[in-house]
Amino acid sequence: MKAFCCLVSVVALLLSIQGHLAAQEKNGAYGNLVPQYLLGLVHAPEVHKELKLSVKQIGDLEALLRKVDAQWFPARNLPADTQRAVTVKLESQVWDWFGKSATEEQRQRLRQLEYYAQGNRMLLRSDMAERVGLQSSQQQKLAVLVRATDESKVALARVAFGDPELKGLQERAEKASRAERDGLTKIVRPEQREKLKSLLGDPFDPARLKRVHAMAPEFAPVEHWLNSSPLTMRELRGKVVLIHFYAFQCHNCHANYGIYRRWHKELTDKGVVVVGIQTPETNRERDADAVKAAARESDLKFPIMVDLQSENWKAWGNTMWPCVYVVDKQGYIRLWWPGELNWKGATGDKTIEAAVDSLLAEE
Repeated sequence: MKAFCCLVSVVALLLSIQGHLAAQEKNGAYGNLVPQYLLGLVHAPEVHKELKLSVKQIGDLEALLRKVDAQWFPARNLPADTQRAVTVKLESQVWDWFGKSATEEQRQRLRQLEYYAQGNRMLLRSDMAERVGLQSSQQQKLAVLVRATDESKVALARVAFGDPELKGLQERAEKASRAERDGLTKIVRPEQREKLKSLLGDPFDPARLKRVHAMAPEFAPVEHWLNSSPLTMRELRGKVVLIHFYAFQCHNCHANYGIYRRWHKELTDKGVVVVGIQTPETNRERDADAVKAAARESDLKFPIMVDLQSENWKAWGNTMWPCVYVVDKQGYIRLWWPGELNWKGATGDKTIEAAVDSLLAEE
């Protein structure tokens, strides 16, 4: 029995090392072009089912993810290199867990699902290129296409909704994405594609996954709540929660007020809770009495947290006023909308309402 335990420990250690090495190899020549989708995958119930995780395994994994998510979600706004480094570290923690708590079959399938999620870009991984027999010149050609796609998307992201350049940049991004997809057949030889197919296992479509974001951070305690006793994310389980960050002297925030009032009036009876988090930018917004008076004047009757120390702002990694987050009945973030919901003809309110309808229908 002792020998068996030692063997298990050695295997777990080797798997842990394997996870760290897998993370490190992404920092190679093309590592920054390989998307990091592992953390999103392990949040999805469809992936849990695909891996045949037991109820205990799912519970233990979610306990780990609660800790991982506290770093992962705020990291989304860090500089790209810093964000990647944080994600590599957190991915290693997930692989460590799978090394100790999952079967080899489950680990192998998770690796395959990660490949599927990365799409053609999996071939920029040094480990996958070696297994498929991809030459460095082929990787280089794929990398050129990938960079063109990324550059076009960065340019698109810099243009505001309603900008006259938007359509042209969208067409450019779509053209670059098509070229990248076509690169698999033009650059990768048939025998290499067959080898790749054998490594991927049964087909899996990551696009069908719905829950791929972090668990919502628990509310940090504050001294003042308006229109409600202090709430917690835990006690809101079973409800769809619409959380919006605002500052009462923010003009852009005022543009959303009518929508918030409508949501509170029309959706509460359906099982939706609207929660405002007033995080100050100006000195007046740091006055709890002024926050209360402004909410009363604007007829904001939903629960409002007065986040004077910005602790909740930091926990959510929020960067702007206003910003709306949609949290499902299990406490997972499913969607967020930064800025005015109807800025220059945008229909963020309708997007969120459609998401709410879908989430209310989920078990």
